[in-house]
Amino acid sequence: MKRLIFTTLLVSGLAGVMAQSAFAQQDTVVRDTVIKKKSKYTLTIGGGNLITKNSDSTENAKKGRFVGGVTFTRVDLGFSRLIDNGSFNLSPTNEFLDYRGGKTSTFSFDVLQFGYRFNSNFKVYVAGGFDWTLIRLRDNVTIQKNLPTLTALPENVQFSKNRFSSSYVHIPLNFEIRTKENDKGKRFYFILGPEVSFLLGGKVKQISDEFGKQKQYDNYHFQSVRYGGSFRFGYGGLGLFTRYYFNDMFDTPAQAGLKNMSFGITFGLN
Repeated sequence: MKRLIFTTLLVSGLAGVMAQSAFAQQDTVVRDTVIKKKSKYTLTIGGGNLITKNSDSTENAKKGRFVGGVTFTRVDLGFSRLIDNGSFNLSPTNEFLDYRGGKTSTFSFDVLQFGYRFNSNFKVYVAGGFDWTLIRLRDNVTIQKNLPTLTALPENVQFSKNRFSSSYVHIPLNFEIRTKENDKGKRFYFILGPEVSFLLGGKVKQISDEFGKQKQYDNYHFQSVRYGGSFRFGYGGLGLFTRYYFNDMFDTPAQAGLKNMSFGITFGLN
């Protein structure tokens, strides 16, 4: 995952420098670190969008306009929880997925966005990015791949790490409401909306004294298409988020009703 994040950041940075397109406009007053101050377009760290010199003027802020471009924003870092038919306690059928709550996490970020700002307080946009759900299994089991059902095989090994994870490309549709800037140049943000995600793959990572580090890849019956909704509340560039997925986490009949939610801290609101 670290290699994928590094690659994504590198590609996003190169694309941002090259993409001098008309629609890549910043929709807020620039208060982050600015690179290439003398060029026609500037790239900001934090907002991450290419902007024109006049895009942060008071006159432009009052007019409706298209906004978007390459970005690196809404970085979500938090915890994931499994909900088994409305309960946080797993049913006997799903006991093999028993997990360590403090080490079961989620991580996501957006790399693209395009939308329309109606005024300085309201914006609608579609974004694109990646997210991971990382389940730290409590028991010494191995989730089996290439089987018709989601199956765990008990192991006579003590795993120091036994992680079962999924990765998705997500496409949220966000509705953003923000307040006026205060004397410190910061605002309150309220962002909510639906999203759809497409499975990239599943992964089992295990570490033990007997076998060292092992990795296995498969779809593991994770939903190929996932849909849900998210809500963010923040001040300046920092906030809180929660996300809930409406369809089941897996496509197997035995796991019907098993859903996923997450919550935590979000960085880079804009």
